[in-house]
Order: sequence, then C-alpha cells, then structure tokens
Amino acid sequence: VCSRRDADKLIEEGRVQVNGQKAVMGLQVSDEDEIVVNGKHLPGKNDKVVYAYYKPLGVTCTERDRHADKVLTQQVKLPGRLDKDSEGLILLTNDGDLIHTMMNGSGNHEKEYIVKVNKEITGEFLQNMADGVFLKELNRRTKPCKVEKIGKFTFRIILTQGVNRQIRRMSHALGFEVTAIKRIRVATVELAGLLP
Repeated sequence: VCSRRDADKLIEEGRVQVNGQKAVMGLQVSDEDEIVVNGKHLPGKNDKVVYAYYKPLGVTCTERDRHADKVLTQQVKLPGRLDKDSEGLILLTNDGDLIHTMMNGSGNHEKEYIVKVNKEITGEFLQNMADGVFLKELNRRTKPCKVEKIGKFTFRIILTQGVNRQIRRMSHALGFEVTAIKRIRVATVELAGLLP
C-alpha cells in the first residue's frame, strides 16, 4: 500500500484500523487480522517476489520527484532505489522486510560498484577510501570497505552500508568527482548479463 514511513504517518493520523479499532504504533498484526486504510479493506498477505532489474541512466528511483523525466514506477511496478545519474542492479520486491534488512548497514550485506572518476586514481586515494572517509556534511565516517583499482580512472568498491550518495560523497571529500557509477552486485545477486 505504501512505504514504511508513509505507513507510520497514516497510523499517526488515525487513518488505519485493525479489527475495527484505531491502530497504534507497534501493534502486532497477523494474516487473520482485518486491516482498513482510509476506509478500504486491505487484501491478505501477498506472495513475495524479487526481481533483479538493470536501471539505466536517467531513471529516477522515487515517486516524489515531480521534476523527474523518467520515474522507475513508470518502467516497472515495484519500488527500488539508485541515483538518477547511476546505473545498474536494483532489487525490486514487495517484501519490505527483505529490502530493509539488505539495505540497512547493520546487516553488512555487500553492494559492489564500478566507479569512474575525473582524475587518475592514486594509491593514497584507494587507501583513504578503504579506511573510510569522514563526511563533513553528515558528521560521520563511512565504514571501511574494499577498493581495487581496475583502470587509470576506474575502481571497484564494495560497501556494506547505505549512506545516501555515499561513493560520490566519499570521492568528493578526497578531491575527486565521480563521472559514472554502475552497481554490479547486491549480496549474492549479480547484474551479470542483464540489459538496461
């Protein structure tokens, strides 16, 4: 029906009922409970599905950007996330618990990227990226990660946390600008032979 944040808001606004009673935050429900949102009965639990999707450049992964030319939900009918100016693997699913677990940094699930930058990559840059970078605008240090140079301006990076625009922020803090990002793996799911 909606995202977790939107669900919290609906509950706070009193627009959700469980078995005829106003829902409260933290209420435990089961498949047998009758749930009504804005006066409409919700169907029973869905079968869980997961799709591997190659998001091309230029597609925005949010429905809330009214300036976006192409929105992911116009391409496919399930939610996902990757910057508009990035491409690569997105897992699309109706299993909110799965995505929350995989994308939450505490799960240490690996996400692997191929990244191009505007300057020649140095050993110092690679070591700083691997050690974790302090992001002044967020007042936090990124977790240590695996980084490998694979070309003059290209590197492979494996992250285990989900800071918004993390690779771009890390590179920028070290004086580099990202020119291209492609996510090639999430946990054990690989982009492999998928086409945009």
